[in-house]
Amino acid sequence: MTRRSVMGVVNVTPDSFMAATRTADADSAVTRGRQLFDLGCGVVDVGGESTRPGASTVPLDEELARTIRVVSELSPWGEVSIDTRKEAVARAAVAAGARIINDVSGSLASVAGELGVGYVAMHAQGTPDTMQDNPRYEDVIGEVETFLVDLARDARRAGVERLWIDPGIGFGKTTSHNVALLARLDHFAHLASELDAGLLVGTSRKRFLGAFYDPPLGVDDRLEGSLASAAWAFAHGATMVRVHDVVETQRVLGLFDLSVHEVSR
Repeated sequence: MTRRSVMGVVNVTPDSFMAATRTADADSAVTRGRQLFDLGCGVVDVGGESTRPGASTVPLDEELARTIRVVSELSPWGEVSIDTRKEAVARAAVAAGARIINDVSGSLASVAGELGVGYVAMHAQGTPDTMQDNPRYEDVIGEVETFLVDLARDARRAGVERLWIDPGIGFGKTTSHNVALLARLDHFAHLASELDAGLLVGTSRKRFLGAFYDPPLGVDDRLEGSLASAAWAFAHGATMVRVHDVVETQRVLGLFDLSVHEVSR
């Protein structure tokens, strides 16, 4: 899992925090997904339930209606992942052609193993509706590492062959926690290597990127932070970044690969 790639976001939701990437219906979601593949995304991540801080749970039938047709129509174009916390959605999406389960709940490893698809093991403290209320850690690096190792081993025991670990930037973490995790990405890259897994990092447009400014930057003004953190992630061992701004991130990845090539000559 050494090849670096970009995971592009397709949100079939009315309330995901990045308004520019919301798609109101299946047709527009399919159009966006095909555009992302044309732009070179290694994976297109389809989600029908927002996991932004404070988001409410979407009923099962509604999430199925939002996602399954989109997965089915996109899967012939490239590798599709399903971003869900629900087993029934994961199963239906895999039946429709999804090849990766991107699981923010940490509960679907056995499903991925049973179905023979890739699995993203992500750390989160709490659930989207409450995770940012008061996140606390004694040792954020150690606690996230322990969780990911345990979940990765569970996934392997369940039969998962293609595996990524994700420290869950922004999922039950303060700005300080997020920065600490970014500062130790090389540690998590080494951990991923020991687990024969990839390292997936998702910082795109997240709130902590605007927290260093006065006044704090809104989501529409966090592009530079997103690109800088993607470049940092690639430079410190990430094999995939999940992003909203695909064109710009692909350019960053291209420059990164060029610089690595030049240094190695």
